[in-house]
This record gives sequence, C-alpha cells and structure tokens, in this order.
Amino acid sequence: MNNRELADTFTLIADLSEIKGEIIYKTLAYRKAAESLAALDRDARDYWKEGKLREIPGVGEAIAEKIEELLKTGKLKFLTQLKKEVPPSLTEWLKIPGLGPKKAGLIWKSLKIKTLPQLEKAARAGKLRDLPGMGAKSEAAILAGIESLARRSGRIPLGRAYPLAQEIAAALKKVPGVTAAEPAGSLRRMRSDVGDIDILVAAADSKPVMEAFTRLPGVARILGRGEIKSSVEFGDGVRAQVWVHPPQRFGTALQYATGSKDHNVALRELALKKGLSLSEHALKRVSDGKEILCAEEEAVYRALSLPWIPPELRENRGEVEAAIAGKMPDLIEIKDIVGDFHIHTTGSDGVLSVLEVAKAAVRRGRKVIAITDHSAGLGIAGGLDIARHGRQAEEIRRAQEALGDAITILHGSEVEIRADGTLDYPDEFLAGLDLVVASLHVGLRQPREKVTARALKAIRNPHVDIIAHPTGRLLPEREGADLDMEAVFAAAAQTGVALEINSHPSRLDLDDPHARRAKELGIPIAIDTDAHSEEDLDRLFFGVAIARRAWLKKEDVINTWPVEILLSWLKKRT
Repeated sequence: MNNRELADTFTLIADLSEIKGEIIYKTLAYRKAAESLAALDRDARDYWKEGKLREIPGVGEAIAEKIEELLKTGKLKFLTQLKKEVPPSLTEWLKIPGLGPKKAGLIWKSLKIKTLPQLEKAARAGKLRDLPGMGAKSEAAILAGIESLARRSGRIPLGRAYPLAQEIAAALKKVPGVTAAEPAGSLRRMRSDVGDIDILVAAADSKPVMEAFTRLPGVARILGRGEIKSSVEFGDGVRAQVWVHPPQRFGTALQYATGSKDHNVALRELALKKGLSLSEHALKRVSDGKEILCAEEEAVYRALSLPWIPPELRENRGEVEAAIAGKMPDLIEIKDIVGDFHIHTTGSDGVLSVLEVAKAAVRRGRKVIAITDHSAGLGIAGGLDIARHGRQAEEIRRAQEALGDAITILHGSEVEIRADGTLDYPDEFLAGLDLVVASLHVGLRQPREKVTARALKAIRNPHVDIIAHPTGRLLPEREGADLDMEAVFAAAAQTGVALEINSHPSRLDLDDPHARRAKELGIPIAIDTDAHSEEDLDRLFFGVAIARRAWLKKEDVINTWPVEILLSWLKKRT
C-alpha cells in the first residue's frame, strides 16, 4: 500500500468509528495518523523497514501495528470487523455538507437505511425531520447537500495530484534518452483541482519511456499504450497520461499542453497577425510553410514578440494583453515569504510545541510566526481557554528567549466566529493578543444573509487582524459557505482586515478569483500554512501558487513585509 492508500484506510476507520459512536479521542487519533501519512515526504514502507513507524507524527504503538499489518498483508482484520459492524456505504453520506458522523449514525440506526439513494428517498418522504435533534430545516439541508454532490466534477485536488505528478516526472527523467519531463495542463497552471495528470516528455525514442511509465509503482491498470501516448490508472483511481515529443519540438508541445483553450486561441490569433501558424508541433511561416522549431517554451513566446508568461496566468484573463503592453506582473514567489500567521501547536490540535514549530520555521527561512491555536469554542480541536492562554504566553516567552533574534514569535489565536457572529473571547482579552485570526468552522450551511452577517461582524471587530479560510470550504468534499463575497470585500476594504489564502491543499481558500478581486480593492492578503505539523509548513507552496494565479505581487501579501512593518501594522489595528 502507498501512503495515500494508508491515509485513506485510517480516514475510513475514523469515519466508521465515529458513525458507530466510538469515543472522540480514538477517532481523532486515526484522523491525525491519516493526515501525517498523507503528508509524508517518503514512503511509509521505508519507516517500517527502519523500525521507525512511531516517529511519524500521531502514530503510536496501536496504529503502528495496524500500519505494519497493512504493509505486510494489504488487509487489516480490525477494519474488516468494523465494516461488519458499520456499513461502509455510510461514509458516502459524510460528503454531504452538514451531515456529520453522529447524525449519519443516528439516521442509520433509526431508519435502518445505509445507501445514499435510500437517504434521499427518506428525506423526500419527510422521515428525517422527526428524528432527535433533526427537524424540517435539517432535512432540507441534507437534500440540498445531496444535490450539491451531484454537481461535483470528480476532479482531483491539487494537493493529491501535484506530488504524484512530480514523482512520475522524476522517474521518467531517469530514463536513458529523456531530456525533459514536465507536468502540463491545469496541473501546471496550478488550479485547485485537476482532471487527469498530463506529463510531457522530450525523447527521441519513445519506447523506453512507455515501458517505464506503464511499470511505475502503484499502476493498477494500463488504459492505453501507443507509440507517443500512454494512459494508466493508479490504485487510488487517479489517471495519468504521458506524451513523448522529439526534443526539438518539446517547447511548442509544452506550451500547447499547458495553456487553457482560450489562452491558446489568443496566441494562435496573435501568431496569424504575425504571419505565423501555431500548433502543438511547431510554429510555421504562413508564406512558405517553413517550420520554426522551439525546443524551449520561451522560444515560442519570443517568436510572438512576447515575454514568457508564467503557467499560472495562462487562463486568458488579460495575460496576453498585459504581455503585449509590457505590463506583466512580477508575481510573488516563495522566497518572498518571511512570515506565517496561522500555526497550531500542542496547545490545541497541533503535534509540535511552540519551540519545536519555531525552530522548524527558522529552518525554512521564516523571520516571524504567529502561534494561533484554536479558541475554546471549537471543542473538537481542544481549544484554549483564557487560563491556558496565560500558560502559552509563558511558553512563547521561553521559546523567544531560546531563539533570540532568529525569529519573532507572536502570541495569537484562531478564534471561532460563533453562530451569532460574536467571537469566542471577550474584546478585552483579544486586545492583549499580538494577532487575532477569526474563522468560520461550523454553521456553514446557514442562509446567505445569516452566514454573511456573521462574517461581517467578525471583520468589523477592531481586534481581528485576519479572516482565515474565508468560505470554510474543504476540497473536494465540502462546498464553502454561501457568503456574499462582495459584502465581505467591502467590509475588509473599509476596516483593513487581511483575508487569508489558506495553503492547506484541502482548503486553498480564498480561491484565485476571489483573491484577485481582493487585490483590486486594495485588501491585504495573508498566505498562511495553517500548519499542524512540521510537514505542513512546506505546504506554503500551494498557497503561493494560488496567489500567483490571482496575479498577486510581493507587496500585496502581508507575509512578505519586514517584521518591523508588520508589527507597526498590527499596532495601528489595535
């Protein structure tokens, strides 16, 4: 089993256990293990062979034994028994916004139904509203959620597709005769979700490439194999395809396979104005049909008298016109980021202490971080009450003393926005924190007017500095709240509150259209990791990718500001 399959197994165990009614700390342990396994930068099998499974964050003796059994046999007796007790089909219900494991268990046990069609039929027959803790509104929300499931595309989240694409490309680069191998399509444009994974390879001989590709670890089925194109399906259902092009034509092929349809149409129209035709194979002079071969992508754009356009911008949203006018933005890069203002520790649901996470941030070049453990209202995350915040302040002081000038550690909190828009802590306490992040985690299915009013009330609180993952979406299973985003933007522009691009691949929220709109209105943007472990700190890459798609520059993002400027901004906000 690969890391993803192991992670999915423990997520399934957590879901089934919670539906069954297992005590919460056990289900949380399985979920933490799943998150850690999914985030590993090397194969879990290597940890097992080295006897180091328990070094994986969240993996204790019992879970390590389960991982070992899975790696040895591909099966788990514990899960087999659990599936006899709880129908696995019930986990499909958990994709419905607002329908959690407890409610799913209640419906299953009360009505003796276990499939999604049966659930929909029961809801339409009015059989859910009389169950304990339900009602007509809950029943209507479940029906709306089932309808939202039908609208989903089945696309692959970026956080799942990107690492796999990099593994494939790295493996194919090792094939003798290969001069380049790169992901293409919407993945290279860093969309938050993608269809199949497309890889382009430059090689004179395609046969060794096809042989290596179809024999990659994890390939479950070969969907097609030809001389220049092959397709496979991995064990987790992700599909990938590879095209092989002659090295001298690789640049044109990569440009064609990367740009959106509309971007490529715009380039072809520009080429025609210059007496050229552009295809995936080459540029041609219309006058005599002579080909202009481009081994590198930059040469394609030069031939059209354009600067190279970053892949993230190739959506036909004005990038070609900006390139013609010499007004391409100098997009933000990871190296520009010096701060991270949304980090969790063992104070709530993180796995590192303040000192450990600060040291990890220093190793990644961060100059300032904010410790923002959950407030007490989000009980499932073990949030801090005010007394525990006092103890954390002392922990931060000691960590700051230990690290000196290497980093500045701010004492903050991720404060829950309650159902009525008030915050978990009183204003007098918030005023004493260095930085306040406010966020929506529950009640996301409230009507638009109500959930928007909650967000606006938080934005207008003078002690709130950042609104985290504003819509609350989780990719791919949960749609965000139905916020009136223009109202949110107007309030943020008025108050100067920063809106976050959350870098976790399951969020990427704000998305790029909203982040670009925020930039247009002069709203500060924060790009944060929402880290719960050291590995999470490396997910900044995904947030920066979304920012680049939104045309953001260094100066648009508060995480790039020198520490003294950031502290001055925070002081003015109090």
